Amino acid sequence: MEQIRAVVYGVVQGVGFRYHTCQMAQQLGVAGFVRNQPNGTVEIVAVGTREQLKALLQWANQGPAGARVTQVEAEPYGGSAQFDGFTIDR
Repeated sequence: MEQIRAVVYGVVQGVGFRYHTCQMAQQLGVAGFVRNQPNGTVEIVAVGTREQLKALLQWANQGPAGARVTQVEAEPYGGSAQFDGFTIDR
């Protein structure tokens, strides 16, 4: 399993981005969380296979209807992540 941390930029708050990210991650079988950041971005921390994470990042580059994603920065996540499913961190 691989771990990533991604930051999504653009119009991504107030458009259901966290909810839809959670739904997509659960469909893909990815564990982790998604949360809004004070600077208007959305942070995703995810654990899964390379293929699962690639699919989640491809989705994040589009986002749900109403979102306007301008950039997604992803990097390996070095934390010792132990997640029970995928959640929205508030």
